[in-house]
Amino acid sequence: MCFKVFLPSNSGPEAPIIKKVKSMPRSVNHVASRARRKKLLQKTKGYFGSRKNVWTVAKNTWEKGQQYAYRDRRAKKRTFRGLWIQRINAATRLEGMSYSQFMGLLKKNDIEINRKVLADLAMNQPEAFKAIVDKVK
Repeated sequence: MCFKVFLPSNSGPEAPIIKKVKSMPRSVNHVASRARRKKLLQKTKGYFGSRKNVWTVAKNTWEKGQQYAYRDRRAKKRTFRGLWIQRINAATRLEGMSYSQFMGLLKKNDIEINRKVLADLAMNQPEAFKAIVDKVK
């Protein structure tokens, strides 16, 4: 319900007239909002307890999962770099050299091989890695 104020036509001292006017019902796009909720509840399908079927809990859980995914995509790069360094260090110590000495000699001899490739060579092709170490010694 809505109320409208009408002033009399002759602008005298009379009080304004207030009339009830029917207004249109509020339009909500329930189809779209239900589809949006259903889509998110499909994404939380395998979660435990109310995390899979209670809308607010499922939404919060899914959003937190997205935050963790974003953070851990960056953390993954750091952990892999650490793993490569450990592998290169272990392989260079077998050749009688430390990791930092080896990397310093690589830079000094202008050999540009990244840590990922060096770690792969150290693990899977030790003779190729040994050739690189002999080259920089």
